[in-house]
Amino acid sequence: MQPPLPLLRCLTASSSSALPLSVLVRKHKLGLLFSTAMDDGVSSQDKKTSPPPAGGVAERIMPHLLNIYGSRATARDFEIYAPNATFEDPLMRAHGVQQIKSSFYTLPKVFAESKIVEYTVHENPTGPGKAEILIDNKQHYKVLGKAVELTTLIRLQLQDGKVVTHEDWWDKKPLKNRDTVGFPLLGRVAEATRRGAMLLTHALMGFGKDPPAHPPPASSSS
Repeated sequence: MQPPLPLLRCLTASSSSALPLSVLVRKHKLGLLFSTAMDDGVSSQDKKTSPPPAGGVAERIMPHLLNIYGSRATARDFEIYAPNATFEDPLMRAHGVQQIKSSFYTLPKVFAESKIVEYTVHENPTGPGKAEILIDNKQHYKVLGKAVELTTLIRLQLQDGKVVTHEDWWDKKPLKNRDTVGFPLLGRVAEATRRGAMLLTHALMGFGKDPPAHPPPASSSS
């Protein structure tokens, strides 16, 4: 009997990276900086929230990213991506919006809880219609009843208001590829492994099929 997807992904990550469990969960400056702490498990009185400055690209992007990482994404949240956008972390490399959907739609199937609980955002214009957003963040997951905290750096490259590149650096370490490792061949193997894992996940997740929308609660008649 083939193991379920959550177990398969955890085993794949463990065997390929030899990292502890705390690293096995899905893990950028000019004049615009904000910091927010969020936790759905605490009361509004205990939350410390500082809204982003109005008018920045990050102000529009962040609510959708919080949904995506919080296992509550809908098709609308993925409209922040350009059609040919890429997403990459140490486990997968997704090409196009449909594969990006498959990558994040796996979260509620693997983890009982997932969310970004703290983050600081730096937005840096890099050219006409281009910007880089760096998100220094802490992610919270619960797997097999155990809470896991992971510090990552999310790097977004945007063009004309759309995300074209999304990288998640676990422990803030650059992704392993032909340009970042000492032996380019090993980097190519790492790239191919992430692509293979993505293609398998994409097929198992129905090729990015959106989950059914939940109907709004019926209003009670007086």
